[in-house]
Amino acid sequence: MSAIPYDATRASLLNPQTKPTVFVPGRAVELRALCVEAARLAYVRAEEGGAALEELSDALAIVGFDPPSIFSDATTGSQGYGAFRRSDSLALLAFRGTEPDSIADIAIDLQVSLTEWTESGGRVHVGFARAARSMLSCVTNWLATTAASRAKVVMTGHSLGAAIASLLASACKADQLLTIGCPRVGDAAFKKTLDAVEITRLVDCCDIVTELPPEIGGYVHCAPMTYITSAGIVDSGAGEAFIESDRAAARRAYMYDYAWREGNVIIRDLADHAPINYVRAVFS
Repeated sequence: MSAIPYDATRASLLNPQTKPTVFVPGRAVELRALCVEAARLAYVRAEEGGAALEELSDALAIVGFDPPSIFSDATTGSQGYGAFRRSDSLALLAFRGTEPDSIADIAIDLQVSLTEWTESGGRVHVGFARAARSMLSCVTNWLATTAASRAKVVMTGHSLGAAIASLLASACKADQLLTIGCPRVGDAAFKKTLDAVEITRLVDCCDIVTELPPEIGGYVHCAPMTYITSAGIVDSGAGEAFIESDRAAARRAYMYDYAWREGNVIIRDLADHAPINYVRAVFS
């Protein structure tokens, strides 16, 4: 059972960076948990420098990383960071998801037509492609310099950040990709460009963002989902019947336990998208 409680608050959904890191000095963190928390930490506005950059640097230092390099593009509103860990030569890249107060982010999400992803192949979401391309030169430069001695490249992100990570994992030939709350990114031809990448696609129970955009027009997911049950347990072998039943029970329980409380998200389908509820599942 996770020590982190389920969080139905609007604050955790809309401002994931407000909670302090769950990394603890002296406690080893396996790669899946590392990526999920790294994706949540991508919401820390380190591009502003000062205390925010220090907060991110301090959190990553707990798990052995050098100070991060910050990636930011004002035109698309896209952000992310790269962090290198010398102890195992791990290059970790994490990208920020949609910020509700960012017009640029919302505009990116709404551009749902498909376009050619010439960086590797297939057709992908126009808005996601624009965001990923705005990060590409920073990422390739960082990989060629700061992370030149890397043994492994791992990319991660939440929501829009997961979509950006998926596109850049394809273009930059990442070794591993872990997404949380990832929407559909492209078509079957794009999915094929990720065949050599080890992918974990985490889906928290009712998370509605993972069902967007709809499959109309050729959209598919890049990998099978690893399901997180309503109780916050990662179940990689969950079947369709179990998932359908678990989601239905979760929605009913949410109405009684959370929906009516002041400050909470009204429906579970949105509350489950909060990054902290993914963190809850992988930190026991």
